[in-house]
Amino acid sequence: MNYTYIILDDDPVSVERIRTIANEFSELNFIAAADNYTDGINLILKHMPDLVFLEIDPKDKASGLSLTLINGLLMYLKELPKIIVTTKSKDLAFDCIQYEVNDYFLKPIEAIDLVKLIHKLNKLYNEDEVLLVQKLKPKEKKQNQEEGIQINKNRKSFILCVKSYGDHRYIDSNEICYFQADNNSTDIHLKNGEMITAFKTLKHFETVLSNPFIRIHNSYIVNRNYISRIHTGNSLCYIKKTTIKLPFSKSYKANVDFIISEFANENYIET
Repeated sequence: MNYTYIILDDDPVSVERIRTIANEFSELNFIAAADNYTDGINLILKHMPDLVFLEIDPKDKASGLSLTLINGLLMYLKELPKIIVTTKSKDLAFDCIQYEVNDYFLKPIEAIDLVKLIHKLNKLYNEDEVLLVQKLKPKEKKQNQEEGIQINKNRKSFILCVKSYGDHRYIDSNEICYFQADNNSTDIHLKNGEMITAFKTLKHFETVLSNPFIRIHNSYIVNRNYISRIHTGNSLCYIKKTTIKLPFSKSYKANVDFIISEFANENYIET
């Protein structure tokens, strides 16, 4: 895989060092560099790079280079390039976790940093390829789903930790009814009626969760254990002991069919 990149840094020496080291890797293709917030935003929107090397503690504070650049990009982009923070201090690492940056490099950057980065990117790319199940043939898809059933039936519940500015909220997965997308955050709805907001996209949860959590709509992931009724004519899933009805879309109809078949494979009587 090849990855294009932009460097945002007000230190010309640092910019040149990243370029020099990156030139040793055929996978990395330089596009441009900028030394301030405004030019950086414009370059990213114009070229849509795969990676952005971002200095968040610049020598010249007037440059505006900081983690707030991520917020600026979110005003225009649904999916951001992968942000690689470059700085001299470890002190800003926690802030970077809150902003979900993809990596944190301490200056001066070394060649081994980019070696690790490329391996990590390739791993993510391969995982994304696996997630594109719609490209599988129907027989392969069914086989994968059946294997997933056997694996996940043996899995115990887990604890989901939702972190926000030092607050750690621990949720038993058995308590979660469904996830609902809300722009770049996700609302987690519990069986007791409580709703908790996590500053992660629904796509993130789709990636890290597995059966019984199944995506049925661009805006919903449902815990199939809380489904009491599926109305295929109206494209609705009903949540147990509530009046909540979640829509499912044509693009996720295969997932709903999978839920129906999974119910049928359990202790089941049809009348």
